[in-house]
Parts: sequence; structure tokens; C-alpha cells
Amino acid sequence: MSIVELLRLHPVIAAVKDHESLQIAVKSDCQIISVLYGNICNIGRIVQQIKEAGKYAFVHVDLLEGSSNKEIVINFLKIVTAADGIISTKAAMVKAARQHGFYAIHRLFIMDSISFHNIDKQVAQSTPDCIEILPGCMPKVLGWVAEKIDLPIIAGGLVCDEDDAQTALRAGAIAVATTNHDVWKLKL
Repeated sequence: MSIVELLRLHPVIAAVKDHESLQIAVKSDCQIISVLYGNICNIGRIVQQIKEAGKYAFVHVDLLEGSSNKEIVINFLKIVTAADGIISTKAAMVKAARQHGFYAIHRLFIMDSISFHNIDKQVAQSTPDCIEILPGCMPKVLGWVAEKIDLPIIAGGLVCDEDDAQTALRAGAIAVATTNHDVWKLKL
């Protein structure tokens, strides 16, 4: 299944930042879980728990403790986990993830016009499957990005309720990623 099909079928991504939220996410209806915590000693078990629940696991490598910010961590994750995808703010990591057969999400923070105007350069370097825009509660900016970049967009960060999620989807996002357990319950 392509990442676009996956995101269209499951537009709410449960972003987990600790063991407690992981337990809730694996029991939720969310089929995609974004792992925003862990270390090189426990990431295999975290991903295994997600996979045993029949869900897709995406690991945010920048937040993985004990790993370097070098592409070798991607190879490590390929060997020791059954993760489906990688999330990173670093173009080289995203590119390495694609080369190792992972779905690759390039996470981009839009804070001002400079960061907005640099998106196309970063995406050209990383060649991701899709991009995650933070904060995800900026519909006007999501629309601009959708016009500028021909990739699926995930709205992440500060997607706090159903209104934020619906607004992001109407603005051009294909999915939303959030740590808010109440949003995980939504049928979008």
C-alpha cells in the first residue's frame, strides 16, 4: 500500500511521547502510530508492541535517545525493528530512510516566511514520501504549502481538537498527527 492510500484510509495519526500514551494508542482506532520517544535499547520493543497490535509504526529518529544524527541509525532501525516509516527534520536522514525502504516523512517547522520559502529546497534534498508541517493549526499556511509542494501533507503539532483537525484537512492536509487522545477518537 502506498503512503497516500494509507493516510487517506487512516487520517488520524496517534503521536506517542511516553509509555502511557503508547498503551492508549495501541488500543485506539488509530492505525498509524508516530513514536516520539524511546532509545536504542527499547525502540525494538516499542515498535514490536505497535506491530503486534496490527498497526503501522513510524519512528521519529531525531528524538531517539542514544542514536547519532548520522544515517547509520536508519540502518540500525532496519535491522532491529519492524518499523514502517521514519520521521526526521533532517534531509539526509529522510533520504537514507527512503534508501532503506522505509516510508519517509520530512518534518518541517514553519515559523516565518524564510522557513516557508526554504521548504522546496529541503524537500528537493530529502525526496520524502510526504511532509509533516508544524504547527498544523495554520490553515492558510497549509494551503500555501499544498500549492507549493506536490506531496501529501500531514498537519502536526497543536492539533488540539476536532475543529483543528477538520480545518487542517480542508486546508490541504491528507492527515493529522497529534498527541491529543481525544482527537485519536475522531472518525474523519
